[in-house]
Amino acid sequence: MMLPHPVTGELFASPVPPGTGWPDDPARPDTPIARTAADVVEMADVADLAELDARVSVCSACPRLVTWREDVAETKRASFAGEPYWGRPIAGWGDADARILIIGLAPAANGGNRTGRIFTGDSSGDWLFAALHRAGLARQETSLHAGDGQGLIGARMAAAVRCAPPQNKPTPVERDTCAPWIAREVQLVAPTLKVVVTLGAFGWGAALSSLRDAGFTIPKPQPKFGHRAEVVLDGPAGPVTLLGSYHPSQQNTFTGKLTHAMLDDVFARARELAA
Repeated sequence: MMLPHPVTGELFASPVPPGTGWPDDPARPDTPIARTAADVVEMADVADLAELDARVSVCSACPRLVTWREDVAETKRASFAGEPYWGRPIAGWGDADARILIIGLAPAANGGNRTGRIFTGDSSGDWLFAALHRAGLARQETSLHAGDGQGLIGARMAAAVRCAPPQNKPTPVERDTCAPWIAREVQLVAPTLKVVVTLGAFGWGAALSSLRDAGFTIPKPQPKFGHRAEVVLDGPAGPVTLLGSYHPSQQNTFTGKLTHAMLDDVFARARELAA
């Protein structure tokens, strides 16, 4: 069934075929598809960030995740039954010359997996984009859907795992299969990068692994995650500061473990370090 995009009104199937006009879709109809872990390693070895994003957005290397993301896109949550779902992996998004990189776990089944943009369309994204806007790092205080006019300023977002996983829990094999995508993304943005903000312990671990793969020196023992934890890492293009934050999940925000003031403090510090 073809349904209208909530911003543009254009009709799309769920999942969305690559190169069919979805806002910000980085892929073409002929973008090569990684179907195995070995394919991911090979296809991530590309020199252009836009091409990397395109290849990420059509990856099919993890059968369980492919089935889950597409099943969700077809069945849909009742409140979104009248709109198409992206239903594909979520590429990194934002400024190609970013000084701040934000790394999280994975897209949400009815958030990024629906909208086609990372951290968009759910309560975690509401918290995150509002904080970024207050810090001067986002054009708008909300991000509802790809094509809504939102943009990042000197910042970029990426997920350690690019497909929405069941129960928000990718397996270790899925995590490792996906790892070359974010490792290469870190390498490509490293020349301008000054700060990496991680959302949650999984994002922290993924960031350390990716930075190591990109040529950064990681201390031993490995730095431990904590809210507002801060570590300076030496890299090929100069030092980068790793900055931790609790994830803006409902579990953390409803209980008060993470407050607006705490999140604002993280991004104020990130902007200070990046200046």
